[in-house]
Amino acid sequence: MSATHSPDLHPRLWAETVHRDAHGRIAVGGLDVVSLAEEFGTPAYVVDEQDFRHRAGAFREAFATAFAQVSGGADVYYAGKAFLCSAVARWVQQEGLGLDVCSGGELAVAQRAGFPGARLALHGNNKSVAELRQALQYDVGRVVVDSLTEIDRLAQAATELGVRARVLVRVTVGVEAHTHEFIATAHEDQKFGFSLAGGAAQEAVERVLHHREHLELLGLHSHIGSQIMDTAGFEVAAGRLIGLHAEVSRHHGILLPELDLGGGFGIAYTPADDPLSPAELAERLATVVDRELAALGEVPRPRISVEPGRAIAGPSTFTLYEVGTVKEVRLEDGSTRTYVSVDGGMSDNVRPALYGADYTCVLANRASGAGPMRARVVGRHCESGDILVRDTELPADLRAGDLLAVAATGAYCRSLSSQYNHTPRPPVVAVRDGHARVIVRRETVEDLLALDVG
Repeated sequence: MSATHSPDLHPRLWAETVHRDAHGRIAVGGLDVVSLAEEFGTPAYVVDEQDFRHRAGAFREAFATAFAQVSGGADVYYAGKAFLCSAVARWVQQEGLGLDVCSGGELAVAQRAGFPGARLALHGNNKSVAELRQALQYDVGRVVVDSLTEIDRLAQAATELGVRARVLVRVTVGVEAHTHEFIATAHEDQKFGFSLAGGAAQEAVERVLHHREHLELLGLHSHIGSQIMDTAGFEVAAGRLIGLHAEVSRHHGILLPELDLGGGFGIAYTPADDPLSPAELAERLATVVDRELAALGEVPRPRISVEPGRAIAGPSTFTLYEVGTVKEVRLEDGSTRTYVSVDGGMSDNVRPALYGADYTCVLANRASGAGPMRARVVGRHCESGDILVRDTELPADLRAGDLLAVAATGAYCRSLSSQYNHTPRPPVVAVRDGHARVIVRRETVEDLLALDVG
């Protein structure tokens, strides 16, 4: 039974095995949320492993097919920053994807999982010497360089270790993604990359080539933002990036074998969101890339890679909460709003407070015949901005002890989580074929106190 059989579970928002059972309870992977809450407690991130794997495979197959005649296929890199643990790294490897990491910690998780170094990419605007050395010692497949200082720093580390680092130059192509200011990454006034318009990208290429004894220039990289719902920005960015690719190849007489178009593809957080499918994204981008490369004539075609970002992890997970307090508040216009307080909040999902992100939630542990009430779902933290779902409708008979499920929390929720108010972070529970297992355990008070050496 799929999400499409339950009217309040919009199929774009929920993982593929999520549905309501005969008792009106949400179930995932063959297990209902009441039993999951009893076994693992709340709050908890609940991952549909089958859904995660299927999304990863869909991206891999879609881009391999669409780019087969354009560039001999395409590589897909999973964004570790969306959510990463050892189990997820193994899923990504088994589904045939590469993995992006952007810190020594994320790289350490990949190493612990035995992820092949050749299929790793290291990002970041301020990588430390220690992180660069860690990447080189693990033979990471590509380092995406972000400043002239870093290029020199990487060359020095490679010299000391007696290796040759494989490099992509991150280019800021001047495309404004239609997304939140803090997650748009290709306009000029921001910290990432080398500006194409100002000539900084060309200078970076020359700096890498200056160190060619210890740095191998694989190609160029661009990333225009995150939570992007169409391909218009990618079409402009791809044209500019391919233009630079041709300029570098001709001017320096070298072959650049790779071109990374980035990603940041959007997902549905509410029924109003309508993201493109992996096949639609791949076909549209392949058409653009093929056209731009054909216009260049004799320049050898690079192999394309993309980074879907949240599009794999995001919809595969929901967060399960228990309702603690239900309180009606009278507003200035005479209407009322019901505040529903749950046992988590901004410590496990800061995105609504940070970005104004919208989410969808439903009553998860039972069916209800009650009419709707105007509600705001809030957390337990000492902040008035601790809001999980700003405006929603929930059954008017909602009460303490009920369970709520918030959809599409697989990306950036656990990764951005905190211990605010000394609140232990929730576990991540993977469910598949009637079996549930913890892949990241719940923190305890003892964990919190273990770091306090006063």
